Amino acid sequence: MIDDTIPALPCYLNGEFSTLRDAKVSVLDRGFIFGDGVYEVVPAYAGRPFRFAEHMARLDRSLDELRIANPHTHEEWMALVMRLIEAYAATVSKPAQDTDQLVYIQISRGVAMRDHVMPPGLKPTVFATSNRLYIYPPELRAAGFSCVSADDFRWQKAHIKSTSLAAAVLSRQASADVGAIETVMFRDGSLSEAAASNVWVVKDGTLLGAPKDNLVLEGIRYRLIEQLCRDAGIPFELRRVSREEVLAADELILSSATKEVLPVVQLDGKPVGNGKPGPIYDKLYAGYQRAKQSTAR
Repeated sequence: MIDDTIPALPCYLNGEFSTLRDAKVSVLDRGFIFGDGVYEVVPAYAGRPFRFAEHMARLDRSLDELRIANPHTHEEWMALVMRLIEAYAATVSKPAQDTDQLVYIQISRGVAMRDHVMPPGLKPTVFATSNRLYIYPPELRAAGFSCVSADDFRWQKAHIKSTSLAAAVLSRQASADVGAIETVMFRDGSLSEAAASNVWVVKDGTLLGAPKDNLVLEGIRYRLIEQLCRDAGIPFELRRVSREEVLAADELILSSATKEVLPVVQLDGKPVGNGKPGPIYDKLYAGYQRAKQSTAR
């Protein structure tokens, strides 16, 4: 029976291209039973993947941590992603170069009878699809966004881009319940990240971020933002950032594949800085757009 609530978007599953309506996964897939898998989300601007090599490097790291063999080479992944980009463009009757898309890749350990022990020799389940990438309009960016804060109660391997996302779902729902865009999380009094974003703190002209360790998923934008800061002459520092420093920030900025960079002007109902997007955000946003345009050429 076909579920009409599921869009007929193109997807790839275990060697076959079909649609989301038609693709089926075993109920014994360990991704379904245990969340035993990893994923990546690759933005594509004007039909071209953005920072694809960096996404593949992180995919390799996540798979290695879970002891799952990568089922494809990077070249094979690129070919698969490009085919999905073309297929989505055809679905919406546009040339690929006229579309901004978000390509989702997921790899689980595979299908086996339920047992916590990792069964040897499983064939990984490989799924990928593409959809429209929503770009926040200028009027929303100019107004800025609200966030709430919460304790980070996730596991201590947050550097793995795991499909086990129940904690992230609960964290993100805490902000959705009050109409905020994200939940900024703290572990032992220090900033970690948001439910589905990295968080950046501006104080006295310096951009501060949490260190790259097992408590934070190293967003692909980590290195990009470091480069953008270098290009713009903005001091950049990764270290433990206390809750007090976050609350006293001149600016707060979110980054992710879907958000690019977004200004946070309110945290827990109180203004951040002067309650408006700040000059560091403006410089990073401008630099991000230049980086996108470079990829699209």
